Amino acid sequence: MPSWSDTLRFAFQPVVNLTTGGVAALEILARPETGDVLAQARRDPELDGRLAALAIRAAARQETLLPLHVNVFAGTLADLGGLAALRDAVREVGRMPWEVTVDIGPPYTHVPHQALLEAVTALRGEGFRVCADGIGDGDVPLRVLADLAPDLVKLDASLLTRPAVVRSMRTLCEQLGALLSVEGVETELQCAAALSAGAQLAQGELFAPPARRPASDVYVPVLSPVAAAAPPYGPPVRQFVRPAALLPATASAGQVRALLTGSPEVSGVVLVDRAGVPVRSVHRSRFLLSMSGRYGHALYADRPAAKLGDPPRTVGVDATAWEVLDVVADGERDRTSDDVAVVDRLGRCVGVVRLADLVRALSESRVEEAVGLNPLTRLPGSDAITTEVDRRIADGRVFALSWLDVDGFKQVNDSAGFAAGDELIRAVGQALLAASSGTTRVGHIGGDDFLVLADPEGLDPLAASVLDTPWSAGGLAVTLSLATVLCAPGSVADHRQAAAYLAPLKQAAKALRGASWVLGRAGLPGHEIRRGSGSEPAPAGRWVG
Repeated sequence: MPSWSDTLRFAFQPVVNLTTGGVAALEILARPETGDVLAQARRDPELDGRLAALAIRAAARQETLLPLHVNVFAGTLADLGGLAALRDAVREVGRMPWEVTVDIGPPYTHVPHQALLEAVTALRGEGFRVCADGIGDGDVPLRVLADLAPDLVKLDASLLTRPAVVRSMRTLCEQLGALLSVEGVETELQCAAALSAGAQLAQGELFAPPARRPASDVYVPVLSPVAAAAPPYGPPVRQFVRPAALLPATASAGQVRALLTGSPEVSGVVLVDRAGVPVRSVHRSRFLLSMSGRYGHALYADRPAAKLGDPPRTVGVDATAWEVLDVVADGERDRTSDDVAVVDRLGRCVGVVRLADLVRALSESRVEEAVGLNPLTRLPGSDAITTEVDRRIADGRVFALSWLDVDGFKQVNDSAGFAAGDELIRAVGQALLAASSGTTRVGHIGGDDFLVLADPEGLDPLAASVLDTPWSAGGLAVTLSLATVLCAPGSVADHRQAAAYLAPLKQAAKALRGASWVLGRAGLPGHEIRRGSGSEPAPAGRWVG
Protein backbone atom coordinates (compact mmCIF):
# COMPACT_ATOMS: atom_id res chain seq x y z
CA MET A 1 0.00 0.00 0.00
CA PRO A 2 1.57 3.35 -1.02
CA SER A 3 2.39 5.81 1.74
CA TRP A 4 1.69 9.53 1.71
CA SER A 5 5.34 10.21 0.87
CA ASP A 6 4.99 8.31 -2.42
CA THR A 7 2.55 10.94 -3.73
CA LEU A 8 4.41 13.92 -2.32
CA ARG A 9 6.39 16.15 -4.65
CA PHE A 10 8.27 19.37 -4.03
CA ALA A 11 8.28 22.57 -6.03
CA PHE A 12 10.86 25.35 -5.91
CA GLN A 13 10.13 29.07 -6.09
CA PRO A 14 12.91 31.66 -6.24
CA VAL A 15 13.16 34.46 -3.72
CA VAL A 16 14.31 37.45 -5.77
CA ASN A 17 16.56 40.28 -4.61
CA LEU A 18 14.85 43.45 -5.88
CA THR A 19 18.11 45.39 -5.77
CA THR A 20 20.39 43.05 -7.71
CA GLY A 21 17.68 41.29 -9.74
CA GLY A 22 19.23 37.94 -8.84
CA VAL A 23 17.87 34.87 -7.07
CA ALA A 24 18.68 35.12 -3.37
CA ALA A 25 17.28 31.74 -2.30
CA LEU A 26 14.82 28.97 -3.11
CA GLU A 27 11.68 28.25 -1.12
CA ILE A 28 10.82 24.54 -1.14
CA LEU A 29 7.07 23.95 -1.28
CA ALA A 30 5.40 20.60 -0.57
CA ARG A 31 2.92 19.62 -3.30
CA PRO A 32 0.95 16.44 -2.45
CA GLU A 33 -0.63 14.81 -5.50
CA THR A 34 -3.39 13.24 -3.40
CA GLY A 35 -4.78 13.85 0.06
CA ASP A 36 -4.05 16.81 2.29
CA VAL A 37 -0.85 16.02 4.11
CA LEU A 38 -0.31 19.72 4.87
CA ALA A 39 -3.52 19.90 6.88
CA GLN A 40 -2.39 16.81 8.78
CA ALA A 41 1.04 18.39 9.36
CA ARG A 42 -0.59 21.40 10.96
CA ARG A 43 -1.97 19.08 13.64
CA ASP A 44 0.99 16.67 13.76
CA PRO A 45 4.36 18.24 14.64
CA GLU A 46 6.26 15.00 13.94
CA LEU A 47 4.84 14.89 10.42
CA ASP A 48 5.59 18.56 9.82
CA GLY A 49 9.19 18.04 10.95
CA ARG A 50 9.55 15.11 8.55
CA LEU A 51 8.20 17.26 5.69
CA ALA A 52 10.90 19.87 6.39
CA ALA A 53 13.57 17.17 6.31
CA LEU A 54 12.20 15.73 3.05
CA ALA A 55 12.26 19.23 1.54
CA ILE A 56 15.98 19.56 2.28
CA ARG A 57 16.69 16.17 0.71
CA ALA A 58 14.62 17.10 -2.36
CA ALA A 59 16.72 20.24 -2.81
CA ALA A 60 19.91 18.19 -2.50
CA ARG A 61 18.81 16.08 -5.46
CA GLN A 62 18.64 19.27 -7.53
CA GLU A 63 22.31 20.00 -6.69
CA THR A 64 21.52 23.68 -6.16
CA LEU A 65 24.06 25.99 -4.54
CA LEU A 66 21.38 28.50 -3.53
CA PRO A 67 20.32 29.04 0.09
CA LEU A 68 17.07 27.30 0.99
CA HIS A 69 13.81 28.21 2.73
CA VAL A 70 11.78 25.45 4.39
CA ASN A 71 8.33 25.89 5.90
CA VAL A 72 7.45 24.88 9.44
CA PHE A 73 4.33 25.64 11.45
CA ALA A 74 4.85 27.69 14.62
CA GLY A 75 3.23 24.92 16.67
CA THR A 76 5.70 22.37 15.30
CA LEU A 77 8.65 24.48 16.33
CA ALA A 78 7.25 25.05 19.83
CA ASP A 79 6.56 21.33 20.22
CA LEU A 80 9.74 19.87 18.69
CA GLY A 81 12.21 22.57 19.70
CA GLY A 82 15.35 22.04 17.66
CA LEU A 83 13.68 19.97 14.88
CA ALA A 84 16.04 16.99 15.02
CA ALA A 85 14.84 15.60 11.66
CA LEU A 86 15.63 18.87 9.91
CA ARG A 87 19.07 19.14 11.53
CA ASP A 88 19.91 15.58 10.52
CA ALA A 89 18.83 16.14 6.92
CA VAL A 90 20.91 19.33 6.60
CA ARG A 91 23.96 17.52 7.93
CA GLU A 92 23.43 14.44 5.70
CA VAL A 93 23.21 16.43 2.46
CA GLY A 94 26.29 18.49 3.29
CA ARG A 95 24.60 21.85 3.66
CA MET A 96 25.46 24.34 6.40
CA PRO A 97 22.75 25.50 8.82
CA TRP A 98 23.23 29.16 7.91
CA GLU A 99 22.35 28.30 4.31
CA VAL A 100 18.87 27.31 5.51
CA THR A 101 16.11 29.69 6.57
CA VAL A 102 13.22 28.26 8.57
CA ASP A 103 10.00 30.00 7.52
CA ILE A 104 7.77 29.95 10.61
CA GLY A 105 4.14 30.12 9.55
CA PRO A 106 0.77 30.54 11.26
CA PRO A 107 -1.35 29.64 13.10
CA TYR A 108 0.15 31.13 16.27
CA THR A 109 -3.04 30.87 18.32
CA HIS A 110 -2.56 28.58 21.32
CA VAL A 111 1.17 28.16 20.54
CA PRO A 112 3.15 28.41 23.82
CA HIS A 113 5.02 31.69 23.54
CA GLN A 114 8.02 30.78 25.67
CA ALA A 115 8.46 27.37 24.04
CA LEU A 116 8.45 29.02 20.60
CA LEU A 117 11.10 31.55 21.62
CA GLU A 118 13.29 28.85 23.17
CA ALA A 119 13.04 26.80 19.97
CA VAL A 120 14.03 29.81 17.85
CA THR A 121 16.99 30.45 20.14
CA ALA A 122 18.08 26.82 19.74
CA LEU A 123 17.88 27.02 15.94
CA ARG A 124 19.81 30.27 15.88
CA GLY A 125 22.46 28.80 18.15
CA GLU A 126 23.13 26.15 15.49
CA GLY A 127 23.29 28.76 12.72
CA PHE A 128 19.84 28.49 11.10
CA ARG A 129 18.18 31.71 9.95
CA VAL A 130 14.60 32.47 10.97
CA CYS A 131 11.79 34.00 8.91
CA ALA A 132 8.36 35.17 10.12
CA ASP A 133 6.08 34.00 7.31
CA GLY A 134 2.51 34.88 6.37
CA ILE A 135 2.47 38.33 7.98
CA GLY A 136 -0.73 40.14 7.03
CA ASP A 137 -2.58 36.95 6.17
CA GLY A 138 -2.17 35.13 9.49
CA ASP A 139 -2.67 35.56 13.20
CA VAL A 140 0.82 36.46 14.41
CA PRO A 141 0.61 39.01 17.27
CA LEU A 142 2.98 41.97 16.98
CA ARG A 143 4.41 41.10 20.39
CA VAL A 144 5.40 37.66 19.14
CA LEU A 145 6.84 39.12 15.94
CA ALA A 146 9.00 41.54 17.91
CA ASP A 147 10.15 38.85 20.36
CA LEU A 148 11.09 36.47 17.53
CA ALA A 149 13.40 39.16 16.06
CA PRO A 150 13.45 37.28 12.72
CA ASP A 151 16.15 37.65 10.10
CA LEU A 152 13.43 38.03 7.46
CA VAL A 153 9.77 39.07 7.47
CA LYS A 154 7.51 37.91 4.64
CA LEU A 155 4.42 40.00 3.94
CA ASP A 156 1.41 38.91 1.96
CA ALA A 157 1.04 40.90 -1.28
CA SER A 158 -2.49 41.95 -0.25
CA LEU A 159 -0.89 44.47 2.14
CA LEU A 160 0.56 46.40 -0.81
CA THR A 161 -2.81 48.17 -1.11
CA ARG A 162 -2.07 49.61 2.34
CA PRO A 163 1.32 51.30 1.80
CA ALA A 164 1.36 52.89 5.27
CA VAL A 165 1.22 49.40 6.82
CA VAL A 166 4.06 48.15 4.62
CA ARG A 167 6.19 51.19 5.46
CA SER A 168 5.52 50.55 9.13
CA MET A 169 6.68 46.96 8.73
CA ARG A 170 9.83 48.22 6.96
CA THR A 171 10.53 50.48 9.94
CA LEU A 172 9.99 47.56 12.34
CA CYS A 173 12.34 45.42 10.25
CA GLU A 174 15.02 48.11 10.44
CA GLN A 175 14.69 48.13 14.22
CA LEU A 176 14.90 44.32 14.37
CA GLY A 177 17.75 44.09 11.84
CA ALA A 178 15.55 42.06 9.47
CA LEU A 179 14.99 42.09 5.73
CA LEU A 180 11.51 42.69 4.33
CA SER A 181 10.08 40.41 1.64
CA VAL A 182 6.74 40.36 -0.15
CA GLU A 183 5.30 37.07 -1.37
CA GLY A 184 2.54 36.46 -3.86
CA VAL A 185 3.64 39.23 -6.26
CA GLU A 186 1.78 38.75 -9.54
CA THR A 187 1.97 42.09 -11.38
CA GLU A 188 4.57 44.72 -12.19
CA LEU A 189 2.44 47.25 -10.30
CA GLN A 190 2.71 45.13 -7.15
CA CYS A 191 6.45 44.80 -7.68
CA ALA A 192 6.84 48.56 -7.96
CA ALA A 193 4.71 49.05 -4.85
CA ALA A 194 6.84 46.55 -2.91
CA LEU A 195 10.04 48.33 -3.91
CA SER A 196 8.72 51.82 -3.17
CA ALA A 197 7.56 50.63 0.28
CA GLY A 198 11.08 49.48 1.06
CA ALA A 199 10.93 45.71 0.46
CA GLN A 200 14.30 44.20 -0.43
CA LEU A 201 13.09 40.73 -1.49
CA ALA A 202 10.03 39.34 -3.24
CA GLN A 203 8.62 36.18 -4.75
CA GLY A 204 5.58 35.25 -6.80
CA GLU A 205 4.24 34.31 -10.21
CA LEU A 206 5.61 37.53 -11.76
CA PHE A 207 9.21 36.42 -11.24
CA ALA A 208 8.80 32.66 -11.62
CA PRO A 209 6.08 30.20 -10.61
CA PRO A 210 6.82 27.21 -8.36
CA ALA A 211 8.32 24.45 -10.51
CA ARG A 212 9.65 20.93 -10.10
CA ARG A 213 13.10 22.15 -11.08
CA PRO A 214 14.57 25.42 -9.75
CA ALA A 215 14.21 28.25 -12.27
CA SER A 216 17.51 29.26 -13.81
CA ASP A 217 16.13 32.62 -14.97
CA VAL A 218 13.65 34.96 -13.36
CA TYR A 219 11.81 37.96 -14.75
CA VAL A 220 12.39 41.20 -12.85
CA PRO A 221 10.89 44.47 -14.14
CA VAL A 222 13.31 47.34 -14.68
CA LEU A 223 12.77 49.40 -11.54
CA SER A 224 14.71 52.17 -9.85
CA PRO A 225 14.93 52.17 -6.08
CA VAL A 226 13.32 55.09 -4.24
CA ALA A 227 16.15 57.17 -2.85
CA ALA A 228 14.03 58.56 -0.02
CA ALA A 229 13.52 55.06 1.36
CA ALA A 230 17.23 54.64 2.01
CA PRO A 231 18.68 55.94 5.26
CA PRO A 232 21.06 58.93 4.96
CA TYR A 233 24.14 56.85 5.81
CA GLY A 234 23.63 54.54 2.84
CA PRO A 235 21.52 51.47 2.10
CA PRO A 236 22.21 48.38 4.23
CA VAL A 237 24.45 45.71 2.77
CA ARG A 238 21.73 43.13 3.50
CA GLN A 239 19.80 44.16 0.40
CA PHE A 240 22.79 43.48 -1.87
CA VAL A 241 23.73 40.03 -0.54
CA ARG A 242 24.02 37.30 -3.14
CA PRO A 243 24.34 33.58 -2.36
CA ALA A 244 27.93 32.55 -1.74
CA ALA A 245 29.60 29.53 -3.34
CA LEU A 246 31.10 27.86 -0.27
CA LEU A 247 33.62 25.04 -0.08
CA PRO A 248 35.59 23.75 2.88
CA ALA A 249 39.02 25.26 3.44
CA THR A 250 40.52 21.83 2.61
CA ALA A 251 39.01 21.74 -0.90
CA SER A 252 41.42 20.98 -3.72
CA ALA A 253 41.98 23.21 -6.72
CA GLY A 254 40.32 20.52 -8.82
CA GLN A 255 37.12 20.77 -6.75
CA VAL A 256 37.04 24.54 -7.10
CA ARG A 257 37.61 24.27 -10.83
CA ALA A 258 34.75 21.78 -11.19
CA LEU A 259 32.41 24.14 -9.30
CA LEU A 260 33.38 27.18 -11.38
CA THR A 261 33.21 25.47 -14.76
CA GLY A 262 29.86 23.90 -13.86
CA SER A 263 28.38 27.18 -12.56
CA PRO A 264 29.21 30.04 -14.94
CA GLU A 265 27.19 32.50 -12.85
CA VAL A 266 29.53 32.05 -9.85
CA SER A 267 32.11 34.86 -9.70
CA GLY A 268 34.19 33.36 -6.93
CA VAL A 269 34.39 30.75 -4.19
CA VAL A 270 34.70 31.37 -0.46
CA LEU A 271 36.69 28.73 1.40
CA VAL A 272 35.40 28.38 4.97
CA ASP A 273 36.52 26.49 8.07
CA ARG A 274 34.38 24.03 10.00
CA ALA A 275 32.50 26.89 11.68
CA GLY A 276 31.73 28.57 8.35
CA VAL A 277 34.21 31.41 8.85
CA PRO A 278 35.89 32.58 5.60
CA VAL A 279 39.60 31.77 5.46
CA ARG A 280 40.38 32.30 1.74
CA SER A 281 38.68 33.91 -1.24
CA VAL A 282 39.10 32.47 -4.74
CA HIS A 283 38.49 34.89 -7.63
CA ARG A 284 37.08 33.18 -10.71
CA SER A 285 39.18 34.81 -13.44
CA ARG A 286 42.51 34.74 -11.61
CA PHE A 287 42.00 31.14 -10.50
CA LEU A 288 41.02 29.81 -13.94
CA LEU A 289 43.89 31.73 -15.51
CA SER A 290 46.34 29.98 -13.18
CA MET A 291 44.77 26.60 -13.90
CA SER A 292 44.74 27.09 -17.68
CA GLY A 293 48.42 28.03 -17.95
CA ARG A 294 51.03 25.57 -19.13
CA TYR A 295 51.18 22.67 -16.65
CA GLY A 296 48.65 24.58 -14.52
CA HIS A 297 46.23 21.69 -14.07
CA ALA A 298 49.00 19.19 -13.47
CA LEU A 299 50.62 21.46 -10.91
CA TYR A 300 47.57 22.56 -8.96
CA ALA A 301 44.66 20.12 -9.46
CA ASP A 302 45.39 18.01 -6.38
CA ARG A 303 46.83 20.80 -4.28
CA PRO A 304 44.79 22.86 -1.80
CA ALA A 305 42.80 25.58 -3.55
CA ALA A 306 43.70 27.90 -0.68
CA LYS A 307 47.16 28.30 -2.23
CA LEU A 308 45.54 30.01 -5.22
CA GLY A 309 43.26 32.17 -3.08
CA ASP A 310 43.60 35.47 -1.26
CA PRO A 311 42.78 36.63 2.26
CA PRO A 312 39.01 37.22 2.30
CA ARG A 313 37.53 40.66 2.42
CA THR A 314 34.67 40.69 4.88
CA VAL A 315 32.01 43.04 6.23
CA GLY A 316 29.44 42.49 8.93
CA VAL A 317 25.84 41.86 7.97
CA ASP A 318 24.88 45.18 9.60
CA ALA A 319 27.30 47.20 7.44
CA THR A 320 26.16 49.79 4.90
CA ALA A 321 26.97 49.93 1.21
CA TRP A 322 29.41 52.77 1.82
CA GLU A 323 31.32 50.68 4.36
CA VAL A 324 31.73 47.96 1.74
CA LEU A 325 33.16 50.51 -0.66
CA ASP A 326 35.61 51.56 2.05
CA VAL A 327 36.76 47.94 2.38
CA VAL A 328 37.29 47.70 -1.38
CA ALA A 329 39.06 51.07 -1.60
CA ASP A 330 41.48 50.20 1.21
CA GLY A 331 42.59 46.96 -0.47
CA GLU A 332 44.82 46.08 -3.37
CA ARG A 333 43.90 47.67 -6.68
CA ASP A 334 43.94 44.41 -8.62
CA ARG A 335 41.24 43.00 -6.30
CA THR A 336 38.54 45.65 -6.84
CA SER A 337 36.39 43.12 -8.69
CA ASP A 338 36.59 40.51 -5.90
CA ASP A 339 33.43 39.53 -4.04
CA VAL A 340 33.22 40.80 -0.46
CA ALA A 341 32.08 38.15 2.02
CA VAL A 342 29.25 39.13 4.37
CA VAL A 343 29.52 37.55 7.82
CA ASP A 344 27.13 37.28 10.74
CA ARG A 345 27.93 38.18 14.35
CA LEU A 346 29.80 34.86 14.76
CA GLY A 347 31.91 35.48 11.67
CA ARG A 348 30.11 32.89 9.51
CA CYS A 349 29.73 33.64 5.81
CA VAL A 350 26.08 34.31 4.93
CA GLY A 351 26.67 35.54 1.38
CA VAL A 352 28.71 37.86 -0.80
CA VAL A 353 28.28 41.31 -2.34
CA ARG A 354 29.57 42.43 -5.69
CA LEU A 355 31.05 45.85 -6.28
CA ALA A 356 29.04 46.31 -9.50
CA ASP A 357 25.75 45.93 -7.60
CA LEU A 358 26.77 48.57 -5.07
CA VAL A 359 28.02 51.09 -7.61
CA ARG A 360 24.91 50.72 -9.76
CA ALA A 361 22.47 51.07 -6.86
CA LEU A 362 24.31 53.98 -5.24
CA SER A 363 24.58 55.85 -8.53
CA GLU A 364 20.85 55.30 -9.19
CA SER A 365 20.00 56.61 -5.75
CA ARG A 366 22.12 59.67 -6.38
CA VAL A 367 20.33 60.28 -9.69
CA GLU A 368 16.95 59.88 -8.01
CA GLU A 369 18.05 62.23 -5.25
CA ALA A 370 19.35 64.79 -7.76
CA VAL A 371 16.02 64.77 -9.63
CA GLY A 372 14.27 65.76 -6.41
CA LEU A 373 16.65 68.62 -5.55
CA ASN A 374 15.57 72.21 -5.96
CA PRO A 375 17.83 73.68 -8.69
CA LEU A 376 18.23 76.99 -6.83
CA THR A 377 19.32 75.75 -3.39
CA ARG A 378 20.25 72.10 -4.18
CA LEU A 379 18.05 71.10 -1.25
CA PRO A 380 15.57 68.20 -1.47
CA GLY A 381 11.92 68.97 -2.19
CA SER A 382 8.83 68.20 -0.17
CA ASP A 383 8.71 64.49 -1.12
CA ALA A 384 11.93 63.72 0.74
CA ILE A 385 10.73 65.54 3.88
CA THR A 386 7.22 64.06 3.90
CA THR A 387 8.60 60.56 3.38
CA GLU A 388 10.87 61.03 6.39
CA VAL A 389 7.90 62.40 8.38
CA ASP A 390 5.98 59.19 7.67
CA ARG A 391 9.00 57.12 8.71
CA ARG A 392 9.19 58.90 12.06
CA ILE A 393 5.44 58.53 12.60
CA ALA A 394 5.71 54.79 11.93
CA ASP A 395 8.67 54.62 14.28
CA GLY A 396 6.66 56.27 17.08
CA ARG A 397 9.08 59.20 17.42
CA VAL A 398 8.28 62.73 18.56
CA PHE A 399 9.29 65.32 15.95
CA ALA A 400 8.89 68.97 15.04
CA LEU A 401 7.83 69.98 11.53
CA SER A 402 8.51 73.64 10.67
CA TRP A 403 7.67 75.90 7.76
CA LEU A 404 9.71 79.04 7.04
CA ASP A 405 9.43 81.78 4.44
CA VAL A 406 10.47 85.37 3.66
CA ASP A 407 7.99 88.10 4.58
CA GLY A 408 6.81 90.11 1.57
CA PHE A 409 8.95 88.15 -0.87
CA LYS A 410 6.98 89.41 -3.90
CA GLN A 411 7.91 92.95 -2.93
CA VAL A 412 11.57 91.87 -2.69
CA ASN A 413 11.47 90.61 -6.28
CA ASP A 414 9.56 93.66 -7.49
CA SER A 415 11.90 96.14 -5.76
CA ALA A 416 15.32 94.45 -5.80
CA GLY A 417 14.94 92.17 -8.80
CA PHE A 418 14.70 88.40 -9.11
CA ALA A 419 18.50 87.94 -9.01
CA ALA A 420 18.66 89.51 -5.55
CA GLY A 421 15.67 87.42 -4.53
CA ASP A 422 17.38 84.23 -5.69
CA GLU A 423 20.54 85.18 -3.81
CA LEU A 424 18.50 85.69 -0.63
CA ILE A 425 16.78 82.31 -1.00
CA ARG A 426 20.12 80.56 -1.50
CA ALA A 427 21.53 82.29 1.60
CA VAL A 428 18.54 81.28 3.75
CA GLY A 429 18.84 77.68 2.54
CA GLN A 430 22.55 77.61 3.35
CA ALA A 431 21.88 79.04 6.82
CA LEU A 432 19.26 76.39 7.55
CA LEU A 433 21.57 73.66 6.33
CA ALA A 434 24.50 74.98 8.39
CA ALA A 435 22.33 75.10 11.53
CA SER A 436 20.98 71.58 11.07
CA SER A 437 22.65 68.65 12.77
CA GLY A 438 22.04 64.99 13.54
CA THR A 439 18.59 63.96 12.33
CA THR A 440 17.48 67.42 11.15
CA ARG A 441 16.27 67.50 7.53
CA VAL A 442 15.92 70.68 5.47
CA GLY A 443 13.84 70.90 2.30
CA HIS A 444 13.12 73.70 -0.20
CA ILE A 445 9.59 73.24 -1.51
CA GLY A 446 9.69 76.14 -3.99
CA GLY A 447 9.77 79.93 -4.08
CA ASP A 448 10.66 81.25 -0.63
CA ASP A 449 9.13 78.28 1.24
CA PHE A 450 11.25 75.84 3.28
CA LEU A 451 10.36 72.78 5.38
CA VAL A 452 12.47 71.70 8.33
CA LEU A 453 12.08 68.38 10.17
CA ALA A 454 13.90 68.22 13.50
CA ASP A 455 13.90 66.78 16.98
CA PRO A 456 12.29 69.18 19.49
CA GLU A 457 15.57 69.86 21.30
CA GLY A 458 17.10 71.17 18.07
CA LEU A 459 14.45 73.86 17.51
CA ASP A 460 15.85 76.77 19.53
CA PRO A 461 19.35 76.88 18.00
CA LEU A 462 17.92 76.39 14.51
CA ALA A 463 15.36 79.19 14.96
CA ALA A 464 18.00 81.52 16.40
CA SER A 465 20.33 80.91 13.46
CA VAL A 466 17.82 82.27 10.94
CA LEU A 467 15.64 84.65 12.97
CA ASP A 468 18.50 86.49 14.70
CA THR A 469 20.33 87.09 11.43
CA PRO A 470 19.76 90.47 9.71
CA TRP A 471 18.59 89.66 6.19
CA SER A 472 18.49 91.93 3.18
CA ALA A 473 18.11 91.76 -0.59
CA GLY A 474 19.41 94.53 -2.83
CA GLY A 475 19.72 96.82 0.21
CA LEU A 476 16.13 96.11 1.29
CA ALA A 477 15.83 94.72 4.86
CA VAL A 478 13.59 91.65 5.17
CA THR A 479 12.35 89.40 7.96
CA LEU A 480 11.45 85.71 8.13
CA SER A 481 8.42 83.89 9.55
CA LEU A 482 8.67 80.46 11.17
CA ALA A 483 5.83 78.11 12.18
CA THR A 484 6.34 74.83 14.01
CA VAL A 485 4.03 71.97 14.96
CA LEU A 486 5.21 69.48 17.61
CA CYS A 487 3.96 65.97 16.90
CA ALA A 488 3.95 63.50 19.77
CA PRO A 489 3.63 59.74 19.07
CA GLY A 490 0.07 58.96 18.02
CA SER A 491 -0.93 62.60 17.48
CA VAL A 492 -0.83 62.40 13.66
CA ALA A 493 -1.54 59.55 11.26
CA ASP A 494 0.65 60.71 8.37
CA HIS A 495 2.44 63.71 6.86
CA ARG A 496 -0.84 65.09 5.44
CA GLN A 497 -2.32 65.44 8.90
CA ALA A 498 0.88 67.02 10.19
CA ALA A 499 0.73 69.54 7.33
CA ALA A 500 -2.92 70.28 8.13
CA TYR A 501 -1.98 71.17 11.71
CA LEU A 502 0.89 73.33 10.42
CA ALA A 503 -1.25 75.42 8.03
CA PRO A 504 -3.04 77.62 10.63
CA LEU A 505 0.25 78.12 12.48
CA LYS A 506 1.73 79.46 9.27
CA GLN A 507 -1.11 81.99 9.02
CA ALA A 508 -0.60 82.99 12.66
CA ALA A 509 3.11 83.59 12.10
CA LYS A 510 2.48 85.72 9.00
CA ALA A 511 0.05 87.87 10.98
CA LEU A 512 2.84 88.98 13.37
CA ARG A 513 5.20 91.90 12.85
CA GLY A 514 8.94 91.43 12.41
CA ALA A 515 10.81 88.16 12.58
CA SER A 516 8.20 85.75 13.95
CA TRP A 517 7.91 82.23 15.29
CA VAL A 518 4.80 80.45 16.51
CA LEU A 519 4.68 76.94 17.89
CA GLY A 520 1.71 74.63 18.30
CA ARG A 521 1.05 71.03 19.24
CA ALA A 522 -0.73 68.56 16.99
CA GLY A 523 -4.27 67.91 18.17
CA LEU A 524 -4.30 70.76 20.71
CA PRO A 525 -5.91 74.20 20.22
CA GLY A 526 -3.97 77.44 20.26
CA HIS A 527 -0.30 78.23 19.80
CA GLU A 528 2.64 79.85 21.56
CA ILE A 529 4.16 83.09 20.21
CA ARG A 530 7.92 82.73 20.55
CA ARG A 531 8.96 85.65 18.33
CA GLY A 532 7.15 88.66 16.87
CA SER A 533 4.19 90.77 17.96
CA GLY A 534 0.64 91.44 16.84
CA SER A 535 -1.36 94.66 16.54
CA GLU A 536 -0.78 95.08 20.26
CA PRO A 537 2.67 94.38 21.79
CA ALA A 538 2.82 90.97 23.53
CA PRO A 539 5.68 89.24 25.31
CA ALA A 540 7.35 86.27 23.66
CA GLY A 541 6.15 82.95 25.00
CA ARG A 542 2.50 84.04 25.28
CA TRP A 543 -0.01 81.24 24.54
CA VAL A 544 -2.82 82.30 22.22
CA GLY A 545 -6.10 80.53 21.60
